[in-house]
Amino acid sequence: MRKTFNLSTSHRLLARAATLAVAAPLLSIWSPETWPLAIWSPASWSAATKAAAEDSPQPASAPPSRDLEARYLAPPVKVTDGLSKAGEGYFAPDGRHICYQGVPTGYPFYQIYVQSFDGAAPRPTPPTRVSPGRGRTTCSWFSPDGTRLLFASSHPDPAIDKTEADAKAQAEEDARTGRRRRYQWDFDPHMDLFTSRPDGSDLQQLTTSPGYDAECSWSPDGNRLLFVSDRDGDADIYVADGDDGGNVRQLTNAPGYDGGPFFSPDGHWICYRSDRVEKDMLQIHVMKADGSGDTAITAGKGVHWAPFWHPTKPWLIWTGADHSDPTQRPNYDLWVARYEADPATGTFRTGAPLRITDHPGADVLPVFSPDGTLLMWTAGRDGERSASQLWVSRLDLDAIDRDLPAVAPVEAVR
Repeated sequence: MRKTFNLSTSHRLLARAATLAVAAPLLSIWSPETWPLAIWSPASWSAATKAAAEDSPQPASAPPSRDLEARYLAPPVKVTDGLSKAGEGYFAPDGRHICYQGVPTGYPFYQIYVQSFDGAAPRPTPPTRVSPGRGRTTCSWFSPDGTRLLFASSHPDPAIDKTEADAKAQAEEDARTGRRRRYQWDFDPHMDLFTSRPDGSDLQQLTTSPGYDAECSWSPDGNRLLFVSDRDGDADIYVADGDDGGNVRQLTNAPGYDGGPFFSPDGHWICYRSDRVEKDMLQIHVMKADGSGDTAITAGKGVHWAPFWHPTKPWLIWTGADHSDPTQRPNYDLWVARYEADPATGTFRTGAPLRITDHPGADVLPVFSPDGTLLMWTAGRDGERSASQLWVSRLDLDAIDRDLPAVAPVEAVR
């Protein structure tokens, strides 16, 4: 998962292998009460669950949308089931499959899965595990031609038996005492980038540098590979050759966390999140593909993260919540903004964002389908304290376009 990491440079340099906590504001949304994704799977899809899925179960619809959501979204439908938790999903280029991370029963860490997807009738289908089945895994992404899957995995950990045993022991102790831990993510120093075929075969390792390498995606043409690494002691964004991970170049180098990068559909820009201005206060940034022209899109006492590009319209979507009032519990919803970009001059401007969800639980990690008509995101909408799963909704593109504020003219900005 492309997450926030709150680590001082000295701590990272001195203790790469230590367990590191996620940013404090995000702990509130990742607590068991509001964001049930637990820590990061060799269990597989059970025969009973698989048989049930093959019997074409009725898709689970969320409770009736509130007024705001009903303006822009059809009733959301759950498309994952059979795993303890699932989230951070992405569409294959042809829109007929999705990849995501899920926690299988009996194992403490996320694994990567692929399953078929029908945009005309979204519903849960049997998943196929792609990752090796051990260690922490995250951040899956299809190649532009759909023949390869990219993801990060810590299965090369030489102490994997102890890593697993420690996590299982903690889970058993928590179950015995009734403790519900807040979400925590580890900067696993054994996390590297891998590719495989969508069925998990032909596994190939792309990175071998000490430290955490994850939060990865390919450029639209497949020639470049974006990822996040703390190899220099601070989580920054890097780019490499798309075929073998060679020719690594660093794109950001500001103090603080930079992560969750994605190329724009035309390949000219990169969106990402950063807490470089104020610790823990993640903000959305955009820069040119070479790392120049960095522009902050959001600011203030809020946490904004998981930006993603619309494939056909000049829109950015992200997850955000207001943290300005310490007496109020922030609620994470999805926001869309219109943008204008000029790669020649390096200028990137956005209009005011439009909120499109208002569910009482956290709505996070939004992505668009390849044709831009569907939205998929991670949420727990099956009831109070329900486990996170992937949900899909058809967008009312005309309504969003109608209500999205325009980008202010340059004269007005001045």
